[in-house]
Amino acid sequence: MPVATAFAATTALLLTACGGGDDSPKANDKIPGADTTTTAPASPTTSAPADTERPDITLPGDVKDEFEGWKTGDATKDTILADAGRAQTATNYAIIKGTPDTPGLAFYYKSKALTSSAKWVQKWLDAGITYTGTTRYYSPKVEIFDSKSAGVSYCADETKAYNKDRKTGKVDRTSAGNDAYVLYNTRLEKTARGVWQTSDGTSVRGSKTCVR
Repeated sequence: MPVATAFAATTALLLTACGGGDDSPKANDKIPGADTTTTAPASPTTSAPADTERPDITLPGDVKDEFEGWKTGDATKDTILADAGRAQTATNYAIIKGTPDTPGLAFYYKSKALTSSAKWVQKWLDAGITYTGTTRYYSPKVEIFDSKSAGVSYCADETKAYNKDRKTGKVDRTSAGNDAYVLYNTRLEKTARGVWQTSDGTSVRGSKTCVR
């Protein structure tokens, strides 16, 4: 779930939206999701059971979530990463659609993370903006705590994602500098249906770990 930097103005919302840190949006501030194109990451062969019906989350053509290095070769870790990515894309999708109650959020988030992501989407709505462009997610790390819980951290590069006025469609290409790089730390818990839901998390904008 993305969190963002200070909410300086209605045109200054960043895509981040995870619990912890500043939860206000800002210019070039963005949120978390999945696949390397306009949809969530491809499901690993050992992901949720085949009978688990997942919500349709397809980003519009002008918005992309690119995931670099999100395959480790370990079936369990890849399954966890896939759902962590889908959660990120679900948030981005909700922002673009302008619907805090989109099914994707409740499917991939729970507890604090669900509350935080819904509030984050609402902030974008209140500010009257959405976004366009590409967000790159990279350097993922997975730590499995037990059979039903794990931790995932990763970086986000929002240098090519820009805020867009929801009514006029005007795009703000103001650079966010190092604030365009975000470090995410999340906790995921496995449901009875095999879905790894994000239950909690924090994000650090401008983290030296991610700045490139």
